[in-house]
Amino acid sequence: MSKTHASFDFDLKRVREAARHNLEQGSVTAGYAADRETVLKLLNDSLATELVCVLRYKRHYFMAKGIESESVAAEFLQHANEEQQHADMLAARIVQLGGEPDFSPAHLSERSHSEYKEGTDLHDMIRENLIAERIAIESYRSIIQYLGDGDTTTRRIFEEILAVEEEHADDMSDLLNAGK
Repeated sequence: MSKTHASFDFDLKRVREAARHNLEQGSVTAGYAADRETVLKLLNDSLATELVCVLRYKRHYFMAKGIESESVAAEFLQHANEEQQHADMLAARIVQLGGEPDFSPAHLSERSHSEYKEGTDLHDMIRENLIAERIAIESYRSIIQYLGDGDTTTRRIFEEILAVEEEHADDMSDLLNAGK
C-alpha cells in the first residue's frame, strides 16, 4: 500500500513580487487570513487581562498575612512576574500586526476579562486568583479556536500563555485545597 501525498505548491516568483508591495504592513502579508482588527482587539483585551492579573497578584503578594503567608506570597510574586511576561508578549504581537498596545489605566478594567478583586484574607486572595485564572483559561481557549489557522503566530502565543494559566490555576487550586 502506498500513501498519496499532496504536492507542495509554492510560487516563489509570485511571493517575491508580492513581498515588494505594501512594505508598510511589515509582517502582515497577503497570506494573513485573519481579520486583523478583530485580532488586535482580542490581543488588547488580553493585554488588559494580563495587566489586571499582574496588579492583583502584586497586591496579594504585599498583603499576604498569616502563618502560611510566606510561601503563598512567593507563589503570588512568581505568578505576577509570569503574567507580566504574558503582557509583554501580547504587546509585542500587537505592534508586529501594526497595532498599538493599550496600556491606559482608564481602559484596563473595561477591557479585562478578569476582575480586580482585592481579597480580604489569604484564603480569599487564593480563591480570587483561581477564579481569574479560570476566566483567562476559558477566554484564551475561545481565542485559540477563533484564530485557527488564520493567524498561527498569535495562536501559538495564546497556546503558550494558556499552558501557564493552567499551571497557575492548578497552583491556586492546590493552595486552596491545602487549607482544608
